[in-house]
Formats: sequence, structure tokens, C-alpha cells
Amino acid sequence: MQAANDRVSERLRDSAFLKALRGEPVPHTPVWYMRQAGRSLPEYLAVREGVGMLESCMDPALVTEITLQPVRRYGVDAAIFFSDIVLPMKAVGVDLEIKPGVGPVVDRPVRTLADVAAIPDLTPDHVPYVSEAVRDLVDQLGGTPLIGFAGAPFTVASYLVEGGPSKQHAKTKAMMFGAPDVWDALMRKIAGISAAYLEIQVAAGASAVQLFDSWAGALTPGDYREHVMPHSADVLARAGQLGVPRIHFGVGTSNLLGLMGEAGADVVGVDWRTPLHEAITRVGDRGVQGNLDPTLVFAPTEVMTARAAEIIEAGRSARGHVFNLGHGVLPTTDPGQLERLTEFVQGYSLD
Repeated sequence: MQAANDRVSERLRDSAFLKALRGEPVPHTPVWYMRQAGRSLPEYLAVREGVGMLESCMDPALVTEITLQPVRRYGVDAAIFFSDIVLPMKAVGVDLEIKPGVGPVVDRPVRTLADVAAIPDLTPDHVPYVSEAVRDLVDQLGGTPLIGFAGAPFTVASYLVEGGPSKQHAKTKAMMFGAPDVWDALMRKIAGISAAYLEIQVAAGASAVQLFDSWAGALTPGDYREHVMPHSADVLARAGQLGVPRIHFGVGTSNLLGLMGEAGADVVGVDWRTPLHEAITRVGDRGVQGNLDPTLVFAPTEVMTARAAEIIEAGRSARGHVFNLGHGVLPTTDPGQLERLTEFVQGYSLD
């Protein structure tokens, strides 16, 4: 693992993205986009035609190509590994599929301690295609860093308990409040799998990691602190031993930003609902990532770039700032607008 990290460090020492994550001075505000690897790109739709999502994630050549596509087109400051947060669960044998237009669907949702015990721990042997793809990507990306990622325990647990996507997370919360022994066992299991998944990616050469907690916004700060934060902290603590920066992102988490930072993040991702200057005061001595409303790319270019300028200016007061959207790229986004946005952000003077 150390040898791979040494090679990455040597090639990426001047990366604006990694400097921002470490809170160092940057030549320009670095920029990348969540869900940039896919969704709106015509070249992505072409290579994915007729291939299921999970099948795509298990094909090293396809993963490499899809991950590189937005780097080629936009010239962003970082690549995000193309995968899905439920892939590790599929890899260890959980019976799930990603249904188009629906999302992850689990055939037998988790209900008991026996259900949790039946889920194996993740090892590199479960995901050899991930290690292969990361190694290939690091070789081809040169001075562009690769971000590894994993799903945070609460979000992954919500799929396993609900059996699929949910707006209310009623079954998830029922377990959290009513069957705390099962909940704790499940969260520990997922935390171990997510941490192992990050370790596998970093061992192969990823130079930063992001932990996605897409559904954490469904929680109160008190419930997050008691029932969720310790498990996310476990993942981030293990990632911290790898010597790479850690980003922690959730959706609708304005009231949780401070806690998400306390869980162990070097940088806290901020969705579009919270003004960046407010987020900076909440996260403490940490960097921030974000947070242009993803729908603003549908506005006239001058409106989009004016809002981007406001975000860049706000980011000056942070320990470090990485420009991003406040959530993922929307499927109908015009790639040309993201090209213009990238050029604007990277060309914005910080003097």
C-alpha cells in the first residue's frame, strides 16, 4: 500500500485539488463534479448502452473508460472512481440489483441479527476488478488525482432495511429506535465493509476518498450523534490511517455539518441548500466542498458563473475550498455548460 501511495504522491505533488484538501495555498480553486462520471455525457450513454449498472461497475475496462471521460472533456482537477455505493454489498453476496428508474432493490431486506451475521466481511478477493481499474486509472491519469469513495453506514443500511429507496426511512428508523442491537450490528458490519472498500481503492492508488451519506439529512442532530456518527467515524478513522485526505458529504445535512466534520472529515461537502459562508462557520477548522445548485447549469451562462463567483469568494475564508455542485450532475445537463463552468472556476483569479 505504501509503495502505491508514494508513487501517487510523487506524481501529484502539484495537484490543486489535493492542496485544497490539505488546506494549502492553491493556484486556482480546484473543481470536480459529483456524478461527473456518467449521467449526462453522450459518450457515457454510448458505452453503457445495453449494460446494467452493476455489470458496468464490475468491468475494469469500462470503469476506466467512464471515469476518464469527464476528465478528457472538462479538464477537471480530480477524477471520481466510477462505481456505486451498493457495489460492495453485491460483491459480498447480498441479493440486490439496481433497477433503472428505481435504484438499489434488495430481495431479502435485513430484519434480524441472523440476517446481519449472514453478510460476509469484504476482502480484496471480492472486488479484484476494482483494484485492477484503479491501477489502470492511476497510470492513465498522470497528474490528476483519483478519488475513491464508499457509502456511509446509514445510507447503505437504509437500502438494506427498506429493501430499496425510501423518502421516509420508516423501517430504518424503526430498527434504529426499536431494535438497537440489530441496528448496531448492522451499522458495524457496513462500517467494516465501507472502510475495507476505501482501503482497497487507496492500496491500488486512489489519492483521496469521499464518504457519501446521501440520506443522513433524514436525521435529527441528536439521533445522528447517537446512532450514526460513531459508525461513520469508524470508517473515517480507518481511512485516516491511509494517509489520504477524507471528504464527507451528505444531502440535506445543514443541521449536521458540524457533526459530520467531527466524525473525522478533513473536508465537509455542502449541498446547495446551505450558503457556503454559513457552512464554513459550522464545520470548524476544516475545508469545504461545494456547492452550486445543480439546476443552475440550466440557467444562462452569465447567471451560472455569477453564482459560481459568489461561491468561490465565500470559499476564501475556509481552510480549503474545492468547487463542486451541491449534489450530483443531473442527467439532462448540457455538457457544454459544465465545460464553461469548469473553465470559469479554474480561471477565476484568487489574487
